[in-house]
Amino acid sequence: MKLDATRLKAFILDTDLIGQKDFDKALRMSKKTKKPLEEVLVDHRLITHDDLARLKAYITGIPFINLEKSIIPQEILDIIPEPLARSNNIVPFKKEKKSLEVAMLDPQDLQTIDFIKKKSNLKILPRLTTPEGIKNVLSQYRKTLKAEFKDFIEKESEDVRSIKVKSGDENPKDLKKVAEEMPVIRIVDTLLKHAAMDRSSDIHIEPNENEVIVRYRIDGILHDAMTLPRQIAPGLVARIKVLSDLKLDEHRLPQDGRFKFNNDGDKYSIRVSCLPVLNGEKIVMRLLSENAKGYSLEELGLRGEALESIEGSIRRPTGMILVTGPTGSGKTTTLYSILEILNTPEINISTIEDPIEYQIPRINQTQVRPKIGLTFSNGLRSLLRQDPDIIMVGEIRDKETAALAVNAALTGHLVLSTLHTNDAAGAIPRLVDMGVEPFLLASTLNVVLAQRLVRKLCDGKKEMKLNSATMKKVLKNCDADNLLKILEEEKVTKTKQSIDQIKFFQPEKTKICPEGFKGRVGIYEVLPITETIKELIAKGAFSDQIKDQAVKEGMRTMVEDGLLKATQGITTIEEVLRVVME
Repeated sequence: MKLDATRLKAFILDTDLIGQKDFDKALRMSKKTKKPLEEVLVDHRLITHDDLARLKAYITGIPFINLEKSIIPQEILDIIPEPLARSNNIVPFKKEKKSLEVAMLDPQDLQTIDFIKKKSNLKILPRLTTPEGIKNVLSQYRKTLKAEFKDFIEKESEDVRSIKVKSGDENPKDLKKVAEEMPVIRIVDTLLKHAAMDRSSDIHIEPNENEVIVRYRIDGILHDAMTLPRQIAPGLVARIKVLSDLKLDEHRLPQDGRFKFNNDGDKYSIRVSCLPVLNGEKIVMRLLSENAKGYSLEELGLRGEALESIEGSIRRPTGMILVTGPTGSGKTTTLYSILEILNTPEINISTIEDPIEYQIPRINQTQVRPKIGLTFSNGLRSLLRQDPDIIMVGEIRDKETAALAVNAALTGHLVLSTLHTNDAAGAIPRLVDMGVEPFLLASTLNVVLAQRLVRKLCDGKKEMKLNSATMKKVLKNCDADNLLKILEEEKVTKTKQSIDQIKFFQPEKTKICPEGFKGRVGIYEVLPITETIKELIAKGAFSDQIKDQAVKEGMRTMVEDGLLKATQGITTIEEVLRVVME
């Protein structure tokens, strides 16, 4: 349901949701891009889906219902078939006697309302909701992956059994023929669909001697999703290779590719890695949502002095900002969030990445291609001739890239990059090991940020206190007095409260959150390069000495940041132990 710009403007300005200047800017952007004004307002975070839906409800007089966290009984869902609900963005949520309340994005869709009224023989009461509310209810319709495959394999049993290709068959025509058979296409599509619906970041397809195991990585944790018959493995691999434009008859060497996937309007770029293993070829597919919106630094989990240090550093015209952590700790997402802040018309931003995970308008992104000689160092050398103001290097991996990055920071550029180190202070000796002179580091580094990702608790959670074993692990990795001081500053605890009195939280399983977690948040350690830290770097101090000095100057360690978030009910202490502590 769309409202004309004049009417929408009058109500938005009247409610003080956004100012006149921002609204006019969004209106110009809407005309320029030919996108609906409502979409522009939401995409640029000028208004939320929830506020927009409530405003529409107010204007039209149709009641608003928020279903983003609601659980709908199965007997209610069954009133409107899933295909109809999905294609028309209409879901049932409440039935009383002869009336049925339905949530919609467009309550003026009278044809759909009339159709449901005739089919159900009920009075239909339309309500406005948000896209997230519709998506939440639609997710409750679906069968589990195992149930869907059970039905599919029973219906197509003959076709599935007929998929037989020798692993290692060198005939591309035969492999392509198998890849285009309907059962194989349906299997791959179903695996991708469920992965997207489960918010998986990766799909692992692993051939064993007697079966094929499919696993999904959800919120950083791998889960067994499905076991498939062994004979379909070659057809499955062939199908994914066809989609990714990889060589069908190459079984001995690793291959990497990409393809696009669309699931109910949500677009994904699928990054494919194919690796020869003992029983065939293992496939890992990384799902990168093209609909994903950038996160603010606050949404990522940065706060307080740590956030101020990052914001102050990115406003400097020159220097280096480094983000450190292991693979999969969200370093690239943090860099992209910083780039979103810096991305203005008067600034030229260029990146060299491997791979390009998300495309950002107005930023010149270059993909590393080592096979043709386009490495990080060669790419960075070329970027410096493109008159950039800001450069992002996906990762500093070698001496040459490190030297070029430092030189770029010395010659008037702001350089953002990542390193693989355990903590923030560890980035400094790592760069020295790569051949960067300590005095140059002292001159160029602005800030170093180390991070990990922990799973976020759903709303359903229970209070708990530490047992003696967990307490021992906590005290081994952080200073109790310092932790209590931080908790007092954040008003989590009262003065003179001991650690064994502090309340933590544990997950509570629900239908929407089967494990009690949904999404992830960062825990951080932000090391500002102050004058005293610069002196230590120039003297060649060890990372422990640099870290101790930073803590004296107020730096919170990752352990302390994680424990603070655990006391605030954002995550659990077990999650912090899993990703940070020894």
